[in-house]
Amino acid sequence: MSSFPALSLAGTDLITERLVLRDWSADEIAAVVRDERLAHWAVDFPADGDRVIAGFVAEQAGPSGAPGAYGHRLIVERASGAVVGSISLLWPPSEGAVELGYGVVPSRRGRGYAPEAARALVTAALAVPEVTAVHADVELCNPASVRVLEKAGLRRWSDDGTVARFRACL
Repeated sequence: MSSFPALSLAGTDLITERLVLRDWSADEIAAVVRDERLAHWAVDFPADGDRVIAGFVAEQAGPSGAPGAYGHRLIVERASGAVVGSISLLWPPSEGAVELGYGVVPSRRGRGYAPEAARALVTAALAVPEVTAVHADVELCNPASVRVLEKAGLRRWSDDGTVARFRACL
């Protein structure tokens, strides 16, 4: 375990106008890892990125099955109650910075869910005493993801012609 405390917003749902960002349950992690579907998921959840995150969270949880408190959240559409994606902070902070990752399933893209979720998690992360910056890298050939980060309020601070680096700081 890291010497950093668990993310102080653990166990707290982040509620936006249209979304709830909540912790993964042990049952949801297990279902994704076993490639099973749960009734409260959007028809195309989980996507490949969600499977990667579920595996990562399962490793963090260890034998207890408890997902832990590291900023990995499901994105739930408030209107339907359906899980439509996931969003994560890669914990612990490195020199005060955490990396943001996110994904919304194809059936819910184009609705502004990703920037709405990213804004909420970035704001919450920057309220944690150990965190002074949130960053994300995106391939420039993915203009939709570039726009998500811009709409979420992160600023481009560099790019190498292939990958752009975005961040939000205190």
